[in-house]
Amino acid sequence: MRLFVALDIDAQIRRRITEFRDQMRPLAPDVRWVGPETFHVTLQFLGETKKVDEIRQALHTVKGSPVQLAFRNTGFFPTPKVPRVFWVGIDADEHLQALVTAIGEALQPLGFESDAGPYKPHLTLARAGSGRPRPASREQLAPGLKEVRARLETLPQPEFGTMTAHEFCLYQSKLSPAGAQYTKLERYPLG
Repeated sequence: MRLFVALDIDAQIRRRITEFRDQMRPLAPDVRWVGPETFHVTLQFLGETKKVDEIRQALHTVKGSPVQLAFRNTGFFPTPKVPRVFWVGIDADEHLQALVTAIGEALQPLGFESDAGPYKPHLTLARAGSGRPRPASREQLAPGLKEVRARLETLPQPEFGTMTAHEFCLYQSKLSPAGAQYTKLERYPLG
């Protein structure tokens, strides 16, 4: 199974981000836009694994406080000049980093490593090519994301709302030609 751990997003924030995405979408028909039903805040990507039961047990040991999140601003990975991923920014209180650290520590004995570098919460809206920070060989850049960037330079930075996450979830991801489909396997309360 292909798994990841994430926070779900409130319906009102999901709707506002979807409306914004729909305004930007015509500018970049050459990229893959993320469907609103799959919007989430990834805490740790686990990839393909058969350790589902062990992961579930390990995540039940994670203790954390509810997390305050504010969805605002936008950006590009790896840089605005060479955009490959278009995202919405997330400002969070100190409980988010503590939660990410606790999840990483709980899963490390099972062989899962946390991402290198500081955790940078974001919500992906679109990907060009493979969506990796460095393009695969012969992979073309998407000029549409440069159009999105140019449009954003004429607008105020967007505000999508705030929420409090009272749980985190274990998700299964199934890849298909129509895009990834996510299934929530289990919920873990915070607080």
